[in-house]
Amino acid sequence: MLSHRETTLPAGVRIVTEAMPSVRSVTLGFWIGTGSRGESEAEAGLSHLLEHLLFKGTRSHTSLEIDQIFDTMGAEINAGTGRETTSLYARVLDEHLPRALSVMAEMVFAPTLDDIDAEREVILEEIAMYEDDPQEKIFDLLGETVFGHHPLGRAIIGYAPVIASTPAAGIRAFHAGRYVPANVVVAAAGAVDHDQLVAHVDSALSACGDRSAVGTPPAVVGFGLDHSAPAQRRFEAKETEQFHICLGASALSRHDPRRFGLRVLDTIFGGASSSRLFQEVRERRGLAYSVYSFAAGYADTGQIGLYVGTRPENVEAALAVVGSELARVVENPATDDELARAKENLKGRMLLALESTGARMNRLGSSVLAGEPLLSLDEIEAAIDAVSLAELAELAGELWDPARLSVVGIGPDEDRFDAAADGLGLPAVAA
Repeated sequence: MLSHRETTLPAGVRIVTEAMPSVRSVTLGFWIGTGSRGESEAEAGLSHLLEHLLFKGTRSHTSLEIDQIFDTMGAEINAGTGRETTSLYARVLDEHLPRALSVMAEMVFAPTLDDIDAEREVILEEIAMYEDDPQEKIFDLLGETVFGHHPLGRAIIGYAPVIASTPAAGIRAFHAGRYVPANVVVAAAGAVDHDQLVAHVDSALSACGDRSAVGTPPAVVGFGLDHSAPAQRRFEAKETEQFHICLGASALSRHDPRRFGLRVLDTIFGGASSSRLFQEVRERRGLAYSVYSFAAGYADTGQIGLYVGTRPENVEAALAVVGSELARVVENPATDDELARAKENLKGRMLLALESTGARMNRLGSSVLAGEPLLSLDEIEAAIDAVSLAELAELAGELWDPARLSVVGIGPDEDRFDAAADGLGLPAVAA
């Protein structure tokens, strides 16, 4: 059973919990409605930099003291930045929840933001690391190609010149405009009492004082599903052992009722070990170690894609198989057996994931922050079971239409990439 409770404090912070009586731990998360898509060009990367700076000290605790507090608890604390959200989260024993909450609230609402220059250097090293990793960078290249100059097309990690040159006052102003109660959700799952947590959050906000003043974050630029955007082909030369190649296009938002159908389709096409791409490219022909499809949903749009990494001598053969599977998924997206297997796969994975307090907390925080309904297990299973072959055919024809698909690659030889991309059987695209 999934049973959650939700409370909104007068300051605007939303608190959502789900009790799991069989465990001793709690996963606690602060979800902030800021990410790379809410940044201007001049701010590109500040959400990610700020996430790092949350750990550098508060007005009550130094960076070392924060580490020592959570180490003493035997706890795990981490953070992450996405395109639309930033999260700070920790897993602790239930007896340590009040202490963990107090420290994390200060990290979110009252960081000192003093020790900035050292962390700039850390982020610049991280950017350099990604530049050296084509298996990571290829997805940013695809995002740039699909979304163009829209903020969704920028790498979450941002631009090195912005990280290096934004003054401390600018970073503080960025924090003040986004880390406000109305833009924060506190989520917890596990051995948690909702009313007690609400009282602890209210007390922690009061302790943070004017740093948690009521405010409204800036609006973000909309996008939407764009069927008119021309497909493109892009290549970046790099001396690598493999070609790293992605195909993709814009897709459904996370609110679209067809999102369950897309999850089923993705599972059949390339999202599982029995999927068509995995079986045809890797298992039957040995043309790649890593090959898969993926789908992501945002507030007003989404993205579909597939990735394959293969050696130069296999790239043409691998993309020829990918092209055949693209044609097949549009012509015949699923058999009855594939549809039944994908549905059971999704339901099984969901139930297994919900044994984790972390997975449940993520579901609570991300859904409430995004304004999504928190569906029951029965509702989710019913939505998956309702997906039909006809719906998959409609989705495949709309989203995986070859005329929409951009192709991007990183590797040692552009001519070889072009020859392989030509073998996909896609319509001619702008270079």
